[in-house]
Amino acid sequence: MSGEYIVCFKEGTSNEVIEKAIADVEKQGGEIKHRYNTTLLGFSAKLPDQVLTTMVNANDIDFVEADGEVSAYAKTLGI
Repeated sequence: MSGEYIVCFKEGTSNEVIEKAIADVEKQGGEIKHRYNTTLLGFSAKLPDQVLTTMVNANDIDFVEADGEVSAYAKTLGI
């Protein structure tokens, strides 16, 4: 079973390492959904289980989290 994840690299990871990781993900059947290069350094992707395991155990990866939708709710004051 594959799922969608956010993969973030450690601060200071070179673009070369990131591009190689992205190429490896795609080569192994993963699908890159979005790249992050401002606040976060990484990407979101649909990852097969074996690729997920590789990402979690990689030295240059800071964290891997399941991707999901986030929403904020605000209560109006009725003014």
